Amino acid sequence: MWDQLISALFFPGLLVIILSRITYQRFVGLGLTLILITVSARMGFTNTWWLISLDAISMTIGFFLATRMLGRLREADKEV
Repeated sequence: MWDQLISALFFPGLLVIILSRITYQRFVGLGLTLILITVSARMGFTNTWWLISLDAISMTIGFFLATRMLGRLREADKEV
């Protein structure tokens, strides 16, 4: 139970950040993460509503952090 809680809090947000960094598009990173979370819920790995809610909160925080990260990268590219 605790492993699912910790995974739901950290992994979706990290996944959004990593995929946004790879593709340089925050919406693509969010979309791919949403697809992966949906598939895991459909297959039965995420089986309660509170885990799905924690996944959504984590993705929202990850999206916010990815937006800030990509903004800083674009500012750094303008300075060079």
